[in-house]
Amino acid sequence: MRFSETVGRQVVSATTAATVGKIDELVIDPRVRSVVGMTLKKTDHGDTLRWSDVDAFGVDAVIVSGAEKLTETPPDLVGLCGKDHRALGKRLLDTNGDELGRVDDVEFDPRSGDVTALVLADGRVPGTRLVGIGSYAVVVQHD
Repeated sequence: MRFSETVGRQVVSATTAATVGKIDELVIDPRVRSVVGMTLKKTDHGDTLRWSDVDAFGVDAVIVSGAEKLTETPPDLVGLCGKDHRALGKRLLDTNGDELGRVDDVEFDPRSGDVTALVLADGRVPGTRLVGIGSYAVVVQHD
């Protein structure tokens, strides 16, 4: 699944079947090369959902047990959220400083959250090479 396919997807409570928010952005922790959470919009219960609190990441919606799973951004995710930590649209550099292109999208496994690839205009870079995401660029291990 691609990040671009998830923006605006509804987050639904399994207990009430009500929409509790919509995905604004997925949050990547480059140290574990995985989606660790998501920021939400159009919610009354908090702006962040941890990946570990997702019951199912379906084709049409993300299912959580209840609205109480939504929180204000927890301290351990604060440093991974926001414009400076978004991968999409940033330059992609390898650890030698070579520019590989721009990140057009990110592919991830919807069951585990693992980043499987960084998508460029002219190819893909395996997610296993991800090293870091900063305000200037996304960095991957030199091939």
